[in-house]
Amino acid sequence: MKIDGIRLLVNDFDKCFEFYSETLGLTASWGKKGEDYASFDIGLPSCLSLFKSDLMAASIGNSDKSLPSDSREKFVITLRVDDIHKTYKEFSDRGAVFLTEPTDMPGWGITVAHLRDPEGNLIEILTELAMDKWDKDLQEAAKQQAE
Repeated sequence: MKIDGIRLLVNDFDKCFEFYSETLGLTASWGKKGEDYASFDIGLPSCLSLFKSDLMAASIGNSDKSLPSDSREKFVITLRVDDIHKTYKEFSDRGAVFLTEPTDMPGWGITVAHLRDPEGNLIEILTELAMDKWDKDLQEAAKQQAE
């Protein structure tokens, strides 16, 4: 078994399509604005795709249910980038509003920044920290994992 992709079920397809294609700069490998489905190249055999939430609800018989609101995230889309500070500026210049600025997380071994797409989905961009900047516990765990 392998993951084919992650499909976000969205209400405003066009707004989300613009965000992922224009703000984040992902290339659509299928679909376009004004349609019901689109997938984006994420540099892996799998993809990130968008699909109208109402169409999925109809297909599984829960159109009468409402979408969750006012709750914590159940997932995060993580995007590894070469230079988090450069990417942060590029995304900001294209209109992205970040929740956090690039922040070193020595206990995680990465530098991260967070933003949301137009539907409120949490996105994390990250760059790996040099191992000497990791906290001691993480360095030790990495050594044990390598053994």
